[in-house]
Amino acid sequence: MLEKVEVINMEKVMEEFESMTKDAEKVQRETLRRILEDNSSAEYLQNLGLNGRTDPESFKACVPLATHKDLEPFIYRILEGDDSPILTGKSITTMSLSSGTTQGKPKYIPWNDELFESTMQIYKTSFAFRNREFPIKNGKALNFIYGSKQFKTKGGLIATTATTNVFRNPSYKPTMKALQSQCCSPDEVIFGGDFFQSLYCHLLCGLIFREEVQLVSSTFAHSIVHAFRAFEQVWEELCNDIREGVLTSRVTVPSIRTAMSKLLKPNPELANVIHKKCSGLSNWYGLIPELFPNAKYIYGIMTGSMEPYLEKLRHYAGVVPLLTADYGASEGWIAANVNPKLPPELATYAVLPQIAYFEFIPLSQLENEDTFSCVDPHPVGLTEVKIGEEYEIVMTTFSGLYRYRLGDVVKVMEFHNSTPELKFIRRSTLLLNINIDKNTEKDLQLAVEAAAKLLVLEKLEVVEFTSHVDLSTEPGHYVIFWEISGEASGRVLSECCNCLDRSFIDAGYTSSRKVNAIGALELRVVRKGTFQKILDHYLGLGTAVSQYKTPRCVGPTHNTVLQILSENVVNRFFSSAFN
Repeated sequence: MLEKVEVINMEKVMEEFESMTKDAEKVQRETLRRILEDNSSAEYLQNLGLNGRTDPESFKACVPLATHKDLEPFIYRILEGDDSPILTGKSITTMSLSSGTTQGKPKYIPWNDELFESTMQIYKTSFAFRNREFPIKNGKALNFIYGSKQFKTKGGLIATTATTNVFRNPSYKPTMKALQSQCCSPDEVIFGGDFFQSLYCHLLCGLIFREEVQLVSSTFAHSIVHAFRAFEQVWEELCNDIREGVLTSRVTVPSIRTAMSKLLKPNPELANVIHKKCSGLSNWYGLIPELFPNAKYIYGIMTGSMEPYLEKLRHYAGVVPLLTADYGASEGWIAANVNPKLPPELATYAVLPQIAYFEFIPLSQLENEDTFSCVDPHPVGLTEVKIGEEYEIVMTTFSGLYRYRLGDVVKVMEFHNSTPELKFIRRSTLLLNINIDKNTEKDLQLAVEAAAKLLVLEKLEVVEFTSHVDLSTEPGHYVIFWEISGEASGRVLSECCNCLDRSFIDAGYTSSRKVNAIGALELRVVRKGTFQKILDHYLGLGTAVSQYKTPRCVGPTHNTVLQILSENVVNRFFSSAFN
């Protein structure tokens, strides 16, 4: 049993990875065989005429590509309590919820023990490579993780977020201990149920164990930045709690108060050290190494929609390196970061060929289509992808997803043995589109970064942003919402607005703007705390902070979010860039 193992043999983990990736095609065929044999009694597969065949050729000929929408009728039957083998051979008893920030509502995704095992496989693999470059000894992790509430569906299934399903598994804590990455906060803090109170106590636990903290982490970079922004507001209160040995009255959850009372003892010396360090910082630069002198690195998913937080995270990190975590989704894991020395912007992920069966749709087949409307895409296998090409990922998992279009676009950067190393590029769905324009989340991010540089002279920054396509006017136009760290002059914000408009360099956009087929871009500045209200809204829907991603485009399915934004607009500007 894992509980009896003090430390996982990292050399063995790396050897296994090398062995699996030497002949990835063979491992993929074996993985597909296992998935199809384990689930041969599943109604979904039986209706497709495989008749016991498990080879990739028969599988691709019989089983169609699918989206979540295609699987929803089957998933809803499971949610209603139908325990017959519908998508998997064994009954599904637990569902994961996606964050819901992309589509406006969470998706239900089957969860089983095999998904947990693949999660631990990814964790072990990336830790082995990470620990070779950045060794940590038996210390603690300041891990900003938050469990969300579990609930029962109409049919009696347990449903919660994918991250909570991981955190609640009995093998999670022993594995983290074996990986020398044990969270310094007690379970009562992780599962406390109140985000602010849990966050406050995570910070407090980190400070109590500050000499033992060897890494600072969270699922997403956003959560780490959010935590230290909060620290700026409450640091004196934290110092006071440590000095007096009494938890602030603002923490009211009884289980959290009981757990923290066992850790918190009067320590004026520690309080004075922290107070002195915080008072001596310039604009909080290098906060993390000042608070946690033995922290070796900061760890979390830092690619894709998390890239906008890297600048602020580096500000807090000072000299401490940023290491991006692995590549996966609520539907399942894909690849591990085996090159941890690369900065997040250059990170690549090596696909583990044994955790799912993977196919890749060449983006060239989808270029002139809205991605999901391409009539008959022809995916290629894991070992057939080409360096430099972009693909949409298709995965077949042990948890009942078959030829599932994940909706992620990746670029093949190189190969590790015979498995590809991928760079995440973007979500495949278009973000902003009115006429012949096609702008993605990455395009939006680059435009915001370019315009935000104009705020630097005023010592301001964009705290958060999102976008919206406003079709209530004729012609329609892009709306960009900004929350800024302070007051900016109208002149500067007007320049920012023009810069945003010019920074969308997609040919369809610029040509449409020149002939007024798309109207002038609008910048709406919202008051401080607006994006916190959006986060609170999603928490109320059951999203875990650990999975939360700020929606980068607020569409028709995000009515409440659009209402929150609209009610908090304090200034608006229209671009004159194409006048």
